[in-house]
Amino acid sequence: MISNLGVIMAIPTFEEIMLPLLKLLSDQNIYSISEIRESLELYFKLTDEEKNRILPSGTQTYFSNRVNWAKTYLLKASLIESPQRGSIKISQLGLDILKENPKEINSKYLERFPSFNEFIHRGKAKNKDVNKSPSLEDQKTPREIMESVYENLRFDLMGDLLSNIKNCSPKFFENLVVDLILKIGYGGSRLDAGKAIGRTGDGGIDGIIKEDKLGLDAIYIQAKRWEGTVGRPEIQKFIGALLGQKAKKGIFITTSRFSPDAKEYVKGIDSRVILIDGEELANLMIDYDIGVSKIVEYELKKIDLDYFIEE
Repeated sequence: MISNLGVIMAIPTFEEIMLPLLKLLSDQNIYSISEIRESLELYFKLTDEEKNRILPSGTQTYFSNRVNWAKTYLLKASLIESPQRGSIKISQLGLDILKENPKEINSKYLERFPSFNEFIHRGKAKNKDVNKSPSLEDQKTPREIMESVYENLRFDLMGDLLSNIKNCSPKFFENLVVDLILKIGYGGSRLDAGKAIGRTGDGGIDGIIKEDKLGLDAIYIQAKRWEGTVGRPEIQKFIGALLGQKAKKGIFITTSRFSPDAKEYVKGIDSRVILIDGEELANLMIDYDIGVSKIVEYELKKIDLDYFIEE
């Protein structure tokens, strides 16, 4: 475990992790990546929320991602080495660097090492200004930068979707809801779902769809293209309509948002009611390819270490 190294609050950047990681290895023992991460969590005094905060992709925590990139940078600079799969130890060069007692180790510091320079500058313009001050973006790992760009593009697309929905006719919105519900897996056939939506007009119910293709249960739907906030009275009206039909399940969809009162009210009722606001509606449309089309697709791959195990 690391001790007497000081404290840095919140989730550190991958560059802030480099020096503590190197000091952890100064005893010249071999450590697994999980041992390193746990020791660094203690060193940085991370809260459970900080330890478990997930990247937008949902595949890895921020801290694990940053520890891995700190490790990668130190490996590329030859300050540490990997004697066996999933483990690392300090190199002689790394020990020599610690004797210099550096105040910090970051990307700029590592550029003194040829192996790191070759790694970090490959494919970059030769005239890049390496002396510029690091920005917040520079402190992110490459994967975080990629996911941040993706999130920004997705957010812009959500806004475009909602803007277009609000400019369309009520009939178009009904068809959109049908398309989405079918893609998610509800509604039986498209003919059945198309007949159901916009059919009843029964005290706050816009439509009834099958929960599954066999029609074993029904889900009641209210869909509203609103600008203002949907409050508790509207939800109570919908719940009352469900009770009138002796129904237990409902979906309330709006292009706007629900008030805190409305959300809290739904939590305390016996009926199972799902509230889908404009943001979630747009997210579902993106996830299920409704009203959107792919322009480019990238695959993010990692090395398969099992492939390189010789029997």
